[in-house]
Amino acid sequence: MKFVLIDKIVSLEMGRRLCAVKSVSLAEEYLADHFPTFPVLPGVLLLEGLVESAGWLVRTGEDFAHSMVLLESARNVKYKSFLAPGSQVVYTVEARTIDERLSSFSGYGTVDDAPILEARFGLRHFNLAERNPAWAATDARIIEEMKNRYRLLWQQS
Repeated sequence: MKFVLIDKIVSLEMGRRLCAVKSVSLAEEYLADHFPTFPVLPGVLLLEGLVESAGWLVRTGEDFAHSMVLLESARNVKYKSFLAPGSQVVYTVEARTIDERLSSFSGYGTVDDAPILEARFGLRHFNLAERNPAWAATDARIIEEMKNRYRLLWQQS
C-alpha cells in the first residue's frame, strides 16, 4: 500500500464487524492536486479506507493466512459528501461472507455522524506462492509486516 488510509481500529468483532478512523491532514501529498483550491480526499481513497478496514477483518479472522487481500469488486458505491482536511472519517465494515478465497462486505463512512460514503464490495485473498513457490519468502515478509501494522492500529485498552 502506498497510502495507509486508516489511523486506528477502534472496535473489532472478530469475523463480523470492524470500525476504524482516519484523520485527514492538509499535509497529505495527494491533497495538493485534488484540488489545489478545494482540497478533498479523492473518492477512490475513501473507498480504499473501507477496503483496508475490511482487509483487517479478513486478516485477523484468518490468523494472517494470506499475504494478499485485494479488492475484487465494488458495487453500489455512493459518495454523499466531501472529506476535507481537518475532518475525521469513521469507517464501519460488516462481513457478509468470509470464505477461504473470497469475502464480501457492506460498509459506510461517516463524519460527525453524517454519512459520506457507502458501498458493497468483495475482497480476494491469496498468497503469491500459490502461483510461484519462489515467492514464499515474500509472502512471509508481507504477513509479518501486516502483523506489525495491525499491532499499531489495534491497541486494546
